Amino acid sequence: VGAALASSLIVDWGGVKSKVLFPMVISPVVGMTAAFLLTLLLQWVFRNAKKSRTGKGFRVTQIFAAGTMSIGHGLQDAQKTMGVMTLALIAGGFQENSEDLPVQPWVKIAAALAISLGTYAGGWRIMKTLGKRMVEVNAIRGVASQTVASTVLFGMAIGAQAPISTTHTITSSIIGAGATRGPKWVRWRVVSNIVTAWVLTLPAAALCAAIFYYIFQFLGMP
Repeated sequence: VGAALASSLIVDWGGVKSKVLFPMVISPVVGMTAAFLLTLLLQWVFRNAKKSRTGKGFRVTQIFAAGTMSIGHGLQDAQKTMGVMTLALIAGGFQENSEDLPVQPWVKIAAALAISLGTYAGGWRIMKTLGKRMVEVNAIRGVASQTVASTVLFGMAIGAQAPISTTHTITSSIIGAGATRGPKWVRWRVVSNIVTAWVLTLPAAALCAAIFYYIFQFLGMP
């Protein structure tokens, strides 16, 4: 967006709103609400069951929920990464601009490696923040939040073909699941820091793109 504005290109704001901005805003709301309701439902269904038995069952279920969450992560973030890389290849004249042209295999491998290495490098700190510092997540809340988040990711990617943030979706789902214990159990200062980072990311990325565009233009690069 920033590069498009800087180069005075016409931006299809209607398409941006319907395919990017609206899903990006609505997905955290849906995730939070649905996770809150699903957690309440699961707690009510298993209210008379032994905690040791339900805890073990939900821990096993969480393995499958985490697996679907990882697939949803790939459906969203990996696709966006490959899209940006393909756009760079087209802009540099290394690939034809055709909707029917498939993504090059090495682009898929590079995107997968980049996401995997990035998650390995900083993922534990993010997981600690989401699972401990923001909300204390137990097995039942983990299953509920991951199930809802993966459903939203799948639905937006396959049904709506809309790019949304995996981080936004799972974070809001965890908040919704944790809020079933009451508002005081959610560390809202941590939540506010996360939301502030969300709000600043989009304009900061657009500004950086515009600055680099002008730098490249000044250097005479096409």
